Amino acid sequence: MKKIVLITGASSGIGRATALRYAEKSYDLILVARRMDKLEKLKDEILKFQNIEIKLLKIDVSCAEEVKNTINSLEDRWKKIDILINSAGLALGMDKIHESDYSSFDNIIDVNVKGLLYISRAVIPLMLDAKVDGHIINLGSTAGRGAYSGGGVYCASKAAVKTLSDAMRIDLIDTPIRVTDIQPGMVETSFSNVRFRGDEKKANTVYEGIEPLTAEDVAEVIIYTTSLPQNIQICELMLTPNKQATGTNIYRSPLLHENKK
Repeated sequence: MKKIVLITGASSGIGRATALRYAEKSYDLILVARRMDKLEKLKDEILKFQNIEIKLLKIDVSCAEEVKNTINSLEDRWKKIDILINSAGLALGMDKIHESDYSSFDNIIDVNVKGLLYISRAVIPLMLDAKVDGHIINLGSTAGRGAYSGGGVYCASKAAVKTLSDAMRIDLIDTPIRVTDIQPGMVETSFSNVRFRGDEKKANTVYEGIEPLTAEDVAEVIIYTTSLPQNIQICELMLTPNKQATGTNIYRSPLLHENKK
């Protein structure tokens, strides 16, 4: 029987790229996002080149009841989930904590922390019931290793992802399920557009003078991590583009900046 991978945040960015790579490896897919139109488009794109089964789920991961009811209502065949990719996440603004909108606190924590918890709480029991050699990938960030100006709440949410990943690994130590925290650095996706609320000019400045990672780069690392022999568990893996040492230590090449103009 084919393996099944469930991916949240599958309609764009790293989630979308990861779905395409697993499709190439002939995994059946459960794709989760809030935008069904984007999921339908991705499904059509995949089925043009790959003969696999795809299940689309319209879920707001920050809504516990919606997550629980939708996952529990899956047909038995789709409940045998082998791999869970918690990719849904966002950042909003670059304001200081004491100058931020209250709503941004809720949105970031609800999606990045509660959403990961809600999905994991619903899926892990299914993995245990099915007795699969499961794997959970939680998308963290270099931001979770240290705060930076204007990113306090986002950094805290990704630090939570690291701690929750460690806790899951401890909780599941007597099971076949592996847990990995993937911590990308600068990745050029729609992430910065969302953070800056559609201000493309401001979003583009994030990547000036450096060649960032792509969503496909991160997807490749996820594929590698989940393809290792069962006796190997990568607990956490940080990846950055060349010229980025940490979340905030970045060398921006003036020459590369000029070439991108």
